[in-house]
Amino acid sequence: MHVNLPTETVVIENISPCIDGGRYMIKRVEGDDIVVEADVFKDGHDVVRALLKWRRIGETGWKETAMKPLVNDRWRGVFTLLEAGDYEYTIEAWGDAFASWQAEYRKKHDAGWQDLTSEILEGAAIVRAAVGRCHNSRDVEALEAFAQQLERSTQDKELARRIAESSDLAALMESWPDRSLATEYKPALRVRVERRRALFASWYEFFPRSAEGKPDSGSTFRDCLGRIDDAKAMGFDVIYFPPIHPIGETNRKGPNNSLKCSPGDPGVPYAIGNYRQGVNGGGHRDVAPELGTLEDFEWLVGEIRKRGMELALDFAINCSPDHPYVREHPEWFYKRPDGTIKYAENPPKKYEDVYPLNFHNPNWKELWIELRDVLLFWAERGVRIFRVDNPHTKPVAFWEWVIEEVHRKYPDVIFLSEAFTRPKMMKVLAKVGFSQSYTYFTWRNTKYELTEYFTELTKTEMAEYFRPHLFTNTPDILPFFLQHGGRPAFLIRAVLAATLSPLWGIYSGFELCENQGIEGKEEYLNSEKYQFKGRDWNAPGNIKDFIARLNRIRRENRALQLLRNLEFHPCDNEQILFYSKVTPAKDNILLIIVSLDPWHSQSGFVEVPIGNFGFLERETYQAEDLLTGERYLWSGSRNYVALNPHDRPAHILRIRRWTGREETFDYFQ
Repeated sequence: MHVNLPTETVVIENISPCIDGGRYMIKRVEGDDIVVEADVFKDGHDVVRALLKWRRIGETGWKETAMKPLVNDRWRGVFTLLEAGDYEYTIEAWGDAFASWQAEYRKKHDAGWQDLTSEILEGAAIVRAAVGRCHNSRDVEALEAFAQQLERSTQDKELARRIAESSDLAALMESWPDRSLATEYKPALRVRVERRRALFASWYEFFPRSAEGKPDSGSTFRDCLGRIDDAKAMGFDVIYFPPIHPIGETNRKGPNNSLKCSPGDPGVPYAIGNYRQGVNGGGHRDVAPELGTLEDFEWLVGEIRKRGMELALDFAINCSPDHPYVREHPEWFYKRPDGTIKYAENPPKKYEDVYPLNFHNPNWKELWIELRDVLLFWAERGVRIFRVDNPHTKPVAFWEWVIEEVHRKYPDVIFLSEAFTRPKMMKVLAKVGFSQSYTYFTWRNTKYELTEYFTELTKTEMAEYFRPHLFTNTPDILPFFLQHGGRPAFLIRAVLAATLSPLWGIYSGFELCENQGIEGKEEYLNSEKYQFKGRDWNAPGNIKDFIARLNRIRRENRALQLLRNLEFHPCDNEQILFYSKVTPAKDNILLIIVSLDPWHSQSGFVEVPIGNFGFLERETYQAEDLLTGERYLWSGSRNYVALNPHDRPAHILRIRRWTGREETFDYFQ
């Protein structure tokens, strides 16, 4: 029987990070370190070497760095990617003949073996073999000299040992190793490196038609700068628009989702497409004429960029009965037995103004290409962020394909998944390419709920591919906590959203503490999805200054710009959540203490993990509250806090060593 000689001389397994056996990419942003670990071992007693290798996908040459052994055949290596793009990484390992010979010679020498002639000549042969692999004339001469020295030392095992353990020889042999029998882990694993805004950003959503806050008429793109400048003053860097396309007239909804629409009612922006409006077809590649023109839109994109901000556009795959697709491609839609097109439904809800698309229709390829081209159309006009509406109701395969297609031309595009659905669907959407994901944060209010959920998001495999984007509210969702908790509830949820994740956002009206909901539902009464919304953007009781402080704290403290550094700590009061965010170098240490009760004052003792910061138990340290500017002196791990939901719902404390030379503090604990 003929048996092929195995080529894998080293076992490489249990690599991390690795998502579903390498089926999906891990995610990072520019400048991130990627720490790779694996089990690496081989038969016998050979010394093993391992290299971590990486390259941009499509390149031929690898960059390499040595991995270091940990314990129990576990190895670790680190590399850094400074530029956005798709990369691959792998591990190559082999038995190091020279290092193995060194170890064997040392053992035999120390054991008192008298005749080591053969062993010395074996070492000389290993060194001379390296000459043939060497491409540096100076190194060739040095290796040849070491080989000759070993050959002349066969009668002097002490001299041979000194030669064998020469640091210069070791460096040369490490530079020109024999990797002819090396094992490479295949297939290579992949990582998508995105620009920093994919991980750290503050979003502000508003309807452009409501920019001026007029109750009876809409605004245009040219009227939006005031709202944008106000958002910038609050510290937001991404402006997010719901759909800006022509709105259908057939079955147009009235106020509060009424089936009766009066003349002048603006309709729902998510009922997209009206071939009777617009100059660019009236569909997904057009803008609502009441907002302006495509030229006006491009002007606004430029104005937003001039302010150091960016526009995110809603990609909602909905079609009104007036959409040009209905006339041109009726086969793209679901048909009832009588041949009519089926409306969108999510029982008990029914959307009479929307037709859903059938992604598995016989002409599905043309549909997929058309939707890809819609994304490219807006990317060509300066949009580099898309918030995708309800991606969980479309095939996962479509998203994997279309995101890859868009990235071929515009690798800097960021996709946000708005999928409030089953956990596994939310996860797989992130795996196939969505840069950011909506979360269950909206419905996590207790200490147990928040701790359990955010531990999963930051301490499990999810952190490798799922970036949680924490919206406090949306046009669709007004949580009961905000409806019933008053202004303090808005302060509390703002602190949580802004500090638990590097990504957070608010829907306009949050800064005004708007909380009038439909009885028994987590929905806005008189929602601006269905009507114009009148607002005084500087109404008394607003929390704009508080939000601005939160965003300034986020910009000035790198610990809040990271995801996986979240740690929860004990507090003896169940109404107080206590956690920390610390940079790897421990040069930015933040303690966040938040009341979860919007009605009553709460107090308790927190257990500060001073050992994690390198502090001694009796050491005094400074705690500066970045929300108020107050500074305290704390000592040891156990410290007292008191929170009032109306004027002090939280502490964001920056911790520093106290030298005794600082100015007067507010109190000494």
